[in-house]
Amino acid sequence: MLVTHTIPPVFNASSKVLVLGSIPSPASRAQGFFYGHPQNRFWQVLSAVLGEPLPQTVEQKREMLLRRGIALWDVLYSCEIEGASDATIRNPVPNDFSRIFEAAKIRKVFTTGKRAYALYTELTGGEAVCLPSTSPANRAVGIPRLMEAYSMIAEVLSD
Repeated sequence: MLVTHTIPPVFNASSKVLVLGSIPSPASRAQGFFYGHPQNRFWQVLSAVLGEPLPQTVEQKREMLLRRGIALWDVLYSCEIEGASDATIRNPVPNDFSRIFEAAKIRKVFTTGKRAYALYTELTGGEAVCLPSTSPANRAVGIPRLMEAYSMIAEVLSD
């Protein structure tokens, strides 16, 4: 199935880090915002490492990101994909990140998973830090390990 990205990036001039997934899942596309699957652990882990209350609404999530200096988007503008399986991605077309890099002083780019990392580095030539996926499909990585890895975001923000 051909999927075209329709969720706009979250960023402002105060954004210091850019966090990138691969492309929105069917649940995220239905919700109209990132990491929308109820079992995805992204918001739980990110809010915990930032010392923030768990945001419940899209507006609370957006507000937390902007207040804390985090830009959020996905690597791909479009691709062919089966369901939410990054392993099935074919014919990837990257997003244009220039508007984020021109508007904000991004110190570091993080990807949420190996496939997002590979796509970002291969398609853009950019450098990134690969964090473990928070997807419900990645249950081999538990909350403690996710929090340890994602704490790097808080470290960059505190510098």
